[in-house]
Amino acid sequence: MAKILVGLSGGVDSSVAAALMVEQGHEVVGAYMKNWINTDNVPGDCPWENDVEDAHAVAKKLGIEFRVVDLIDQYQERIVDYLLEGYRSGITPNPDVYCNREMKFGVFLDYALSQGFEYVATGHYARKRERADGSADILRGSDTNKDQSYFLALMEQHQAKHALFPCGEMQKPEVREVAERFDLPTAKKKDSQGICFIGNVKMSDFLRHYVPDRPGNIVDTEGKRLGRHQGLHLYTLGQRKGHGVASPRDGVAYVVVGKNLEKNELIVGYNEQETPGLFANRSVVGTVSWVNKPVTSRRKIEAQPRYRAKGEPVWVTPREDGKLDVEFIRPQRALTPGQICAFYENGVLLGGGVFESVE
Repeated sequence: MAKILVGLSGGVDSSVAAALMVEQGHEVVGAYMKNWINTDNVPGDCPWENDVEDAHAVAKKLGIEFRVVDLIDQYQERIVDYLLEGYRSGITPNPDVYCNREMKFGVFLDYALSQGFEYVATGHYARKRERADGSADILRGSDTNKDQSYFLALMEQHQAKHALFPCGEMQKPEVREVAERFDLPTAKKKDSQGICFIGNVKMSDFLRHYVPDRPGNIVDTEGKRLGRHQGLHLYTLGQRKGHGVASPRDGVAYVVVGKNLEKNELIVGYNEQETPGLFANRSVVGTVSWVNKPVTSRRKIEAQPRYRAKGEPVWVTPREDGKLDVEFIRPQRALTPGQICAFYENGVLLGGGVFESVE
């Protein structure tokens, strides 16, 4: 039996993860990661106090020790600053993926190991497999509708070896059933939405609080002025709503297809494959991380360019600078610099990286 620290978020998935570990006879402690308390009064619902109470109630129900681990400073430095800097520079970062690498399986895992724990368990819908050589693979979750392995794409081997995903073999309805069986206080609690660890806060409201508006022109693909935007950081490639420009063609909307940072222009075009900038085959992926065995030569694998997207066949070619040239077999809509590209082979998460450029 192992000594396990379970990251209790106050939600049903992590609650069930803790319950299953207790049922299996492990020495379990529950801990809430206190990462954000919204002292800056960002608009939106930031229910961290309720989440702490729910997590504590779950631990009490299971008869396990409960801790609150203060990681506010690290979260500001590793997630909030990264997020804001990314948007200021014109890209669209993904805080959820970085949360897992830098927080849950970063500073929180470091804390767990320093306290004598062998593993950190979370409520992720992903699976882990031990190899004969002692290394660990991360696999897609059994529930294809809830699979969250994409969010683990930047994890490294030492993190994977100390990670446990008790819900990964289950379907979401099964998780709810287990929560009912243990009579957990979170059994009927709705799943949270919004930014990682912050709560139901709209990204646009979050950004407006920290990044000043910088209005500029909205133009079409030929440079014709169509309207005004409030700041390039408030828009992402492929965005169809919220830019305020009506399309003159029935049934074909304008979508964001590019940003001209030098001119502070937002570029929109028709939502169709022929529109320049909307679809791409090739990309450069940097900040590459491999979960287990690295890809060291040109190889055909599967890439998932965003959460909820299907895996797509790609050719990846490692470069001398550590980045990857990624060529999609089929053109992809709105590949976005700053977003995460996850790589798979036969359901195994190989690793991932950050889109740096697309064409």
